[in-house]
Amino acid sequence: MAIKKILVVDDSPTERHCLNEILAKAGYQLVFAFNGEEGVAKARSEMPDLIVMDVVMPGLNGFQACRSITQEESTKHIPIILCTTKNQETDKIWAMRQGAKGYVTKPVDGNDLLKKIAALG
Repeated sequence: MAIKKILVVDDSPTERHCLNEILAKAGYQLVFAFNGEEGVAKARSEMPDLIVMDVVMPGLNGFQACRSITQEESTKHIPIILCTTKNQETDKIWAMRQGAKGYVTKPVDGNDLLKKIAALG
């Protein structure tokens, strides 16, 4: 499956800007959500090819949103890369248990993120 449209879910305007710089320059079409609840809703309505999601957000956090998206019949096929400041091994293991297909830590290394996306595509 070719990845063309990416849903970016992050409550930080700075992080959204940084991800936009990396992903738009690489030619991806981007859709944005500002929290976990909106991310789940946009996953359903936009049907992106991939989701890049923060973990630490108010309300529904990234782990919870990831679990919701990967357990729902209509969205469970969408791969999710969690993108977060949480860099403990236990966080990475927990992310994969919630259904994430990848995990990158902030500050984001653009090349690393693009390699992970390419590997999923």
